[in-house]
Amino acid sequence: MPAELEGSIESITYSHPDSGFTVARLRPLEGGPPVTVVGPLQGVRAGETVRLLGIWREHPTYGRQFKADSFSSKPPVTTEGIAAYLSSGLIKGVGPELARRIVARFGSASLEVMDSDIRRLKEIPGIGPKRLRLVVEAWEQQRRNRDAMVALASRGLGRAMAAKIIRHYGDNTLQVLTRTPYRLAADIPGIGFQTADSIAARGGAAPDDPARIEAALAYLLQRAGEEGHVASPRSVLIARCSGLLGLEGEVAAPVLDRACREGKLCCEGTLLLGGEPAVYLPAYYRAETEIAAHLRRLLKSPPPAAGRRKAALPKPTLALTADQRRAVACAFTDKLLVITGGPGTGKTTILQSLTRSAAQCGLTVLLAAPTGRAAKRLSEATGALAKTIHRLLEFNPQSGEFRKNSLDPLTCDLMVVDEASMVDTLLMSRLLAALPSSASLILVGDIHQLPSVGAGNVLQDIIASGKAGVIELTEIFRQAAESRIVTNAHRIRRGQMPEESRGESDFYFIKQEDPQQAHATILELVRNRIPRKFGLDPIRDIQVLTPMKRGRVGVENLNRSLQALLNPSAGGAEKSSHRLSFRVNDKVMQVRNNYTRETFNGDVGEISALRGEEIEVLFDRRRVLYRAGEADELTLAYAVSIHKAQGSEFPAVVIPLVTEHYPLLQRNLVYTAVTRARKLVVLVGSRRALGMAIKNDKTRRRYSLLGERLA
Repeated sequence: MPAELEGSIESITYSHPDSGFTVARLRPLEGGPPVTVVGPLQGVRAGETVRLLGIWREHPTYGRQFKADSFSSKPPVTTEGIAAYLSSGLIKGVGPELARRIVARFGSASLEVMDSDIRRLKEIPGIGPKRLRLVVEAWEQQRRNRDAMVALASRGLGRAMAAKIIRHYGDNTLQVLTRTPYRLAADIPGIGFQTADSIAARGGAAPDDPARIEAALAYLLQRAGEEGHVASPRSVLIARCSGLLGLEGEVAAPVLDRACREGKLCCEGTLLLGGEPAVYLPAYYRAETEIAAHLRRLLKSPPPAAGRRKAALPKPTLALTADQRRAVACAFTDKLLVITGGPGTGKTTILQSLTRSAAQCGLTVLLAAPTGRAAKRLSEATGALAKTIHRLLEFNPQSGEFRKNSLDPLTCDLMVVDEASMVDTLLMSRLLAALPSSASLILVGDIHQLPSVGAGNVLQDIIASGKAGVIELTEIFRQAAESRIVTNAHRIRRGQMPEESRGESDFYFIKQEDPQQAHATILELVRNRIPRKFGLDPIRDIQVLTPMKRGRVGVENLNRSLQALLNPSAGGAEKSSHRLSFRVNDKVMQVRNNYTRETFNGDVGEISALRGEEIEVLFDRRRVLYRAGEADELTLAYAVSIHKAQGSEFPAVVIPLVTEHYPLLQRNLVYTAVTRARKLVVLVGSRRALGMAIKNDKTRRRYSLLGERLA
């Protein structure tokens, strides 16, 4: 039951600087012994009187405590509280002894004296000019922070976010808030354009304020990037801006032109996008133009194996088809080569032969992939060390920069990038910057899978430019052809319905027209039918892949149901974050890159321990600790979106396909999901939905000009 608790803070046990999560001891105003309070109590100080809203709970380790959801505070009024407040670390130069003397001199009026005439502190014995100056400066700073906190609260911001803003801007907080509030969206994680716009509106910003329009243009380009676009046609961007802001006509046009002149945005006028100028965020413009420049640089130099082509061919230790032999030979003669093909077409065999041939020739090969899982599979396939692109380029999480670049390039003769369809524009530009002109680049991937999560369609654009050698593998090897997963994946790629299974198989379609019945069937498959028939673990071996987040068979609903079924609450420790409840043994996924911990977007692990506000997760036998405020980097992963599964493989996948998914039903989506499985695929849903997806080969165009720049 929701409860209310009021009292004075006796001491702060722990406080996280970013999240504001705090553990404190509070003495209730109604009397009784002190109690433990926990929650987002950002900036609360010993001695303050606080009013908390939350619930009482019994923690399995720490006992009875009050979990606060929100709070309000007021300065202390008792002399004991004022002394604790002044000595809490709030004011540099004031410790317990000086705080006691201040209270002894001014009593319950101490805080009022410090606010109105702080120089009266010189009346206290032992405070000389130097110490007085130190205390005055610290108190003034604290008062500015307090004024900024009030101003931010009046604009609808919570205390934790307000504290984050004050830490970032310091004494300039009020100036930013009143003069350039849209800076918040660019500078403060967690504040987007909509929030900054609301803050500016409460501060009196005009609807057609040029600063508002400029911020909206940048926001729309950022949103376009999240949807895969590197740029936007000028007229499309202007129209969307007017719609977003509720303005008439092309009022955004002059603001857009000025932003481009000032370098805040970039406009490509030479090459046209849909018959008109293309508008970019500066980072995307630089990345796209640099990719083209670096590839032209590579193509101007001879291949590293020039003059050693015969030696480059492999010894007959591996049986290769004609296309495979051609791919290996071209890897040593082409400066830019794309090797593409579906499952079972022998890409792995080519990479094995390529690495052996390079060793015979004394050539250095670097192997890379965009994700840790893909890099691990590449290492296992070739027997050679493969790294993620970030690790290969020696990303520094403190500076946010890559140590390897054009000034300190990589050392290699051949660079092989597997799962290249997943590499987006920004990352490809950084990789190419570090690649020496003498090296050759071999991109390996499946062009029929979904494009990268990040902006761009780099692999397809390189192929379309005509500047790369392209070898597409189409022959399915006999052993692979025995797998229904492989043969049906290729049928889907060709726009054909998968073949029905008769008897024992590794590919099944279970007809369920109703989404609710499909939901129930998926639960039964994961919990009972698949483990019983195939001996697979329901949590570790079976992955549900679904097209959408919402809906009855969407990610969110399936995760709640599967967690309750596979890892029900037993009254033990739980940790809540963003409407999720985490438990020991839960299957979880990292949802954004964290280079400090070396955990990356899409990594799947298992919660091994919950200790207070800390979560310990096991990622492939590596233990990673998430402290207070970091749980938002995790989500449940019993079910994940098909996009999130790119680059992964699972023993078994279960894929719901129902007509309520129609906005996302595309051939490459189903193809990508099916090719994630090693041993078993089970499709659950309607044949109509499956047919809609396979028929729809019209992948949405991603706006970019990379192909044109190369061509």
